[in-house]
Amino acid sequence: MKLSLSSQIVLNKVPEEFYRPSTAVERSEITRCEKIPTDIFPKVEEGACNIADEIAKIISNHASEGRKCVLGLGTGKSLVPVYDELISRYEKHELSFSNVIVFNSYEYFPQSAKSSHSAIAQLHDMLLDHIDVKPENIFSPDGTTPQDKVLEQCRLYEENIRNCGGIDVILLGIGRIGNIATNEPGSGLTTTSRLMLIDATSREEMTMSFGTQEPVPPCSITMGIATILSARKIFLTAWGEEKADIIQQTVEGSIAESIPASFLQTHNDAHVVIDLAAAAKLTRIVHPWLVTNCKWTDKLIRAALTWLCQKLHKPILKLTNKDYNENGLSELLALYGSAYNANIKIFNDLQHTITGWPGGKPDADDTSRPERANPYPKKVIVFSPHPDDDVISMGGTIRRLVQQNHEVHLAYETSGNIAVGDEEVTRFMHFINGFNQLFINSEDATITKMYKEIKEFLANKKDGEIDTVEVRTIKGLIRRGEARTACTFNHIPLDNVHFLDLPFYESGKIEKLPMTEKDVEIVRALLKEVKPHQIYVAGDLADPHGTHRKCTDAVLAALDLEKEEGAEWLNDCRVWMYRGAWAEWEIENIEMCVPMSPEELRAKRNAILKHSSQMESAPFLGNDERLFWQRAEDRNRATAKLYDDLGLACYEAMEAFVEYKML
Repeated sequence: MKLSLSSQIVLNKVPEEFYRPSTAVERSEITRCEKIPTDIFPKVEEGACNIADEIAKIISNHASEGRKCVLGLGTGKSLVPVYDELISRYEKHELSFSNVIVFNSYEYFPQSAKSSHSAIAQLHDMLLDHIDVKPENIFSPDGTTPQDKVLEQCRLYEENIRNCGGIDVILLGIGRIGNIATNEPGSGLTTTSRLMLIDATSREEMTMSFGTQEPVPPCSITMGIATILSARKIFLTAWGEEKADIIQQTVEGSIAESIPASFLQTHNDAHVVIDLAAAAKLTRIVHPWLVTNCKWTDKLIRAALTWLCQKLHKPILKLTNKDYNENGLSELLALYGSAYNANIKIFNDLQHTITGWPGGKPDADDTSRPERANPYPKKVIVFSPHPDDDVISMGGTIRRLVQQNHEVHLAYETSGNIAVGDEEVTRFMHFINGFNQLFINSEDATITKMYKEIKEFLANKKDGEIDTVEVRTIKGLIRRGEARTACTFNHIPLDNVHFLDLPFYESGKIEKLPMTEKDVEIVRALLKEVKPHQIYVAGDLADPHGTHRKCTDAVLAALDLEKEEGAEWLNDCRVWMYRGAWAEWEIENIEMCVPMSPEELRAKRNAILKHSSQMESAPFLGNDERLFWQRAEDRNRATAKLYDDLGLACYEAMEAFVEYKML
């Protein structure tokens, strides 16, 4: 069973020469905008293996010379694939760590002796407990040190690193704001180990890496920028599209204290190792025509002309031969003969993505439409990772599908119960208890007992403590009720509303269980029951909590199994990917765009507002202060504005989709 098919979603097939040049001359040409040597790999596993190769070679060389090898190690989630690869080599007796000395790059502060938030404990869990590194060779700052002793501890930590001969290799991840270790924006080039206040965004990322809701301590004791740059070799890793922006700024931007990782540009042996998703904003990937000759595909031409329009503030049909020549796109003039020919080709391509008939227009010529006219009406399943992603991501499209008489099913894949505040439980328990006393039986001891137990639990609940099964069940019921209300508002029969409650989600923590065949079979059972003509799945794989990716993987795995067994219904089924509150599709990838009027956008907002537990009190709004309905409206309006700026029809808002082609 293929449980990670989402990792193979490549919207723009990047030519291999852009990430794996065959000669030094080609590499020099395509990396001319990059200020740190950067290696790009199609898959995370390949990148992790590349780093492990280098580290293993250095450790083995030092061992053969009878020397210790000193490693500086971080604890970010991006390092896990590297650590897994190193553990695998140790277990296969290909590598020993008996000559290795480890320095932990940071530790949380302040901590009690019983604190569950310890970076060194996390490093032990990720790597150290699985290899033969000697306990006496592991060093870490002490987060339990009294505050008046921290300065001295930092001095001794630096001295210890020097006494061990300095760091041979340091392995780091990068935060969304460019922090390395916990050197936050504003950190200077000459800083050494010190106490640092952790930025709110970094603390959110760290909380997710621990897999609990317990707040991360406000500070850390961290290696400084100068300490990191003193290492003989540095590896910086990042995986996934959520890191694409900060990688571009680090690798191609100017050196600045606002992006501490950019100081790696000053090091003579620093290497950035990333996957294609994290490389998505580098010039050689997103604007390759600026650094080399291109093999022009329709999508690449669309991307180039959109870029040119935005740069010159012109609509497509007003671009001239001069515009092309002065901005590195003369190849397109040779290909099409004139700016006009290229302009009209891309204008028509974009025009054909716009449709008010997301399920296909019956009895119409569908040659240039995104969706086929027949069959009509269609059976449609919208898979929603959480019980509000459907209306946030494609509420206007769902409403349009219903109005056009398609049979729409909503499949909520998880309960979403950890994203409900405790005050919501208290509010509903007050109602249940009052209802029981007024209308049922005030002597009913079961409800009274549960009411008392839940009140006591919530009153004494500690930060990060996992909810009881009863509390999680109530939170799940709250979200089910909200989802049903939103479906009723959108005129979807409740018989067509399915709560799948995939088991991987029910850990009670941010960190989910592994997605397994059990999850896939639940999804598959619904597919076999409905036999849809259209499927909508979450394509925003940068969802910071990872739930969307797992939910999409479950659907894709189920489809793959059906395909292997020759399910006939698949021959007449298309899969569309939507994006939600976190990002939007790049215009060159959009294959269907559904416009909304002001009234339709207002109806979408009202459907989102039915999820009242996800408004101001939702625990996981992230570092974006906008509420989910505001994010959705801003995103949909921005898509419409982009189409308008390119000279196409002007709408209030638009929802965009990309078709998933089954492998």
